[in-house]
Amino acid sequence: MNFWPKAAGLILRNRYVVLLIIALITAFLASQTKYMKFSYTEANLLPEDHEANVEYNKFLEIFGEEGNLVILGVKDTTVFTPEKFNAWNALVTKFEQSEAVDFTISIADVQKLKADRKQKKFVFEPLFEQDPTTREQVEAIKKELFEKLPFYDNLLYNKKTGTLQTAIYIKKELINTPERRDFIFDVLIPEIEEFEKQHTLDVRVSGMPYIRTLNAQNIQDEILIFVLGALGITALIFFFFFRSFRATFITLLVVIIGVIWAFGFIGLFRYEITVLSALIPPLIIVIGVPNAVFLINKYQQEIKKHGQQAKALQRVISKIGNATLMTNITTASGFATFVFVKSNLLREFGILASVNIISIFILALLIIPIIYSFMPLPKKKHLSHLENKWIENVVNWMEKMVKSRRISIYFTTVLVIVLSIIGVYKINVSGSLIEDMPKNSDFYKDIKFFEKEFGGIMPLEILIDTQKDRGVLKLSTLKKMEKLNEVIASFPELSKPISVVNLVKYSKQAYYNGNPKYYQLPTNQEQSYIFSYTKNSTNDAGMLKTFVDSTGRYARITTFMKDIGTDKMDVIQERLKTVIAKEFPADKYTVSITGKALVFIKGTNYLIKNLVISLSLAILLIAIFMAWMFRSPQMILISLIPNMLPLLITAGLMGFLNIPIKPSTILVFSIAFGISVDDTIHFLAKYRQELIANKWKIKPSVYAALRETGVSMFYTSIVLFFGFLVFTLSSFGGTIALGGLVSVTLLLAMVSNLLLLPSLLLTFEKKIANKKVFKEPKIKIFPPTDKKQDI
Repeated sequence: MNFWPKAAGLILRNRYVVLLIIALITAFLASQTKYMKFSYTEANLLPEDHEANVEYNKFLEIFGEEGNLVILGVKDTTVFTPEKFNAWNALVTKFEQSEAVDFTISIADVQKLKADRKQKKFVFEPLFEQDPTTREQVEAIKKELFEKLPFYDNLLYNKKTGTLQTAIYIKKELINTPERRDFIFDVLIPEIEEFEKQHTLDVRVSGMPYIRTLNAQNIQDEILIFVLGALGITALIFFFFFRSFRATFITLLVVIIGVIWAFGFIGLFRYEITVLSALIPPLIIVIGVPNAVFLINKYQQEIKKHGQQAKALQRVISKIGNATLMTNITTASGFATFVFVKSNLLREFGILASVNIISIFILALLIIPIIYSFMPLPKKKHLSHLENKWIENVVNWMEKMVKSRRISIYFTTVLVIVLSIIGVYKINVSGSLIEDMPKNSDFYKDIKFFEKEFGGIMPLEILIDTQKDRGVLKLSTLKKMEKLNEVIASFPELSKPISVVNLVKYSKQAYYNGNPKYYQLPTNQEQSYIFSYTKNSTNDAGMLKTFVDSTGRYARITTFMKDIGTDKMDVIQERLKTVIAKEFPADKYTVSITGKALVFIKGTNYLIKNLVISLSLAILLIAIFMAWMFRSPQMILISLIPNMLPLLITAGLMGFLNIPIKPSTILVFSIAFGISVDDTIHFLAKYRQELIANKWKIKPSVYAALRETGVSMFYTSIVLFFGFLVFTLSSFGGTIALGGLVSVTLLLAMVSNLLLLPSLLLTFEKKIANKKVFKEPKIKIFPPTDKKQDI
């Protein structure tokens, strides 16, 4: 235990060197921020070798990126006037000329498939060759499209509502690059805004590239809001408690350097900024301020006692350093458990959080005492907050409750536990890809528009391996795919599927002179001569590549999902698997259901399973810390109960408030547990010191610990409460829920640690009173001195 007094002397004697080292490290990490970059890929919560990822990657190898579709929609009867109709088609032509666009599909691009009897092949003819000039011509085009070309139904139009849709396919190699962002912000959005202004049409825009780009921009914009918000609210509360510009300035200096380090570590590790890593800088502010509260509060208490700066600074480091180190290690451990999860997204978040938490502790421990060593002693007004009547009344109330109302505390605890357990059974799981997106944003409203008009925007793919070259174009395979299509179409949560079946049906319609009643699969007799036309059609082969690979072995069925949760998706999956098992024998076909949305849903379920592991590991690690500190099984149990209770209450609240378990809210438990146990450690560390001073008498030790640490615990909990509330400024539902839930959990943890923890210590005093499980720390205090150089 001589370590901390020696460390205090080393820090204070070499304060110039320490400050120089901090400045050099800060400069280096600041230089690393140039390597920061925002993620242009979607968050993958699953490990690389997970079955869902393996299947999805196989699909990408065969057909390439499936999330490259941007869709435009317009629902307005005036679009079928010549001026607006031609302008709509011209808009799409502009996009097609962009280097970022692979191809487009719009009414202007519609090609009618016709049978050339002389050359025995299918040929394409444009739906119209010249721009219509009269309303009658537009109506004729609309009638032919809506009534005679069912192939384009739900692809380019909604027959029931008259809504038009245009598909823009971005080049697959640009989807996960900054070029995608440049196209969306520099080309797509300006052109659409100009079009809307000129023609008074409301153009709806959606598709995964568009949504991902705007989502990423929201994350980028919110980082500054979070950092400034966290700095502002914590500084305001800190000043309210301490009434000292000096203390507030020192605290802000520490956390600002901590933020620079946080951004620097992101760049140093070459991590991308995601929705999770964006939370690290404000998180460090919120966690860093309580360190300052304990250190500055202790310094001011010591100055009030004896008025000697050197002695006060040495005691700040030697007495608070150990407890603060333990609290930061436990907090870091709560985040570090994510390192053991196979998800790269969570692993990076865990590494960054734990490294930065230890860093902010080191910064606070070094900077605060050193800066105070250069300053004159605090004035009486700076210490007046230590005698605030209202905070003294709060402490008196807590002491009164612990002394005479322990039965009430236990009864309330049991009642809350019962209610919380009821709430836990009401919790739902959500694997929605878009649920957390800003509900008031235009792009979220557009998502709902396309869900209503065309069935969804999140691609769901079915990959069919016939295990033979050209096996897809066998009529038996096509009929099996058609039955699967019918099942997919029966789900209101899914859009009408599109596959090679649609193209073959269109080919039969074309063979029979475009009669829409022949839009169906050919019979065995029709198959040979219709397919012979197909073989001679080069244009048709080009369309075929979208649905079938070059060997003819693999086929895809594409549908789009609405915003549904894991429960509905599980039902849909099970029914699809039943049909697949029946129609596609395993010895002849290999069929897999995949797509970005499905991978995300499975990632959510995987995350929930790993949450239990990571949280259990965090509890185990903290139990080990407690065992090392107190050498007592009873004390481990007593210290864990007040921190488990807030987690249970939070889970219950999620059930009652209908806040689902999802990737964003899953983090609540590990974050809250890692932070809430800090109060327990501070209280028990002081309790241990008081036990030694009071010759192992439990009651006076508990009350003394409650009085001295109660104020700091109250201050830090309020700072943490409002600090995490900053996250509710977010436009993302998950971040709002995370901020609100963690805030409530930490407030409950404060109450639990200030009422339930001392009550348990007093109740079980007979079992621990005579066991000198706490070894007296051999802390060597430097003798008082008035010589400043002795610091």
